[in-house]
Amino acid sequence: MTDSPELRTIGFTPAIYLGNQAMFHVIGGVPIGDALSMASDFLCLAKSLTEDAAYAKDNGRHAWAAHYLAAMGKALVDDSLKVLMRERGDSGD
Repeated sequence: MTDSPELRTIGFTPAIYLGNQAMFHVIGGVPIGDALSMASDFLCLAKSLTEDAAYAKDNGRHAWAAHYLAAMGKALVDDSLKVLMRERGDSGD
């Protein structure tokens, strides 16, 4: 068994845009397991909020909160995938 270094996020994957400029991005150096765990938490909360929005009269706050949580979760997954594809030697084409 070889000792391989822990895979970490590369960072700078954008999450939320204002116009054409990213307002938030994933930070580099976070262990992939931690990043994916946080993504799972964000997506779980987004799922709960969308369920609440389906039944609430004033669902705008639920929908927007779910939108932002899903965007952050997606950025974490995308950043993690970039690292995993790089490790695998995949160019993504």
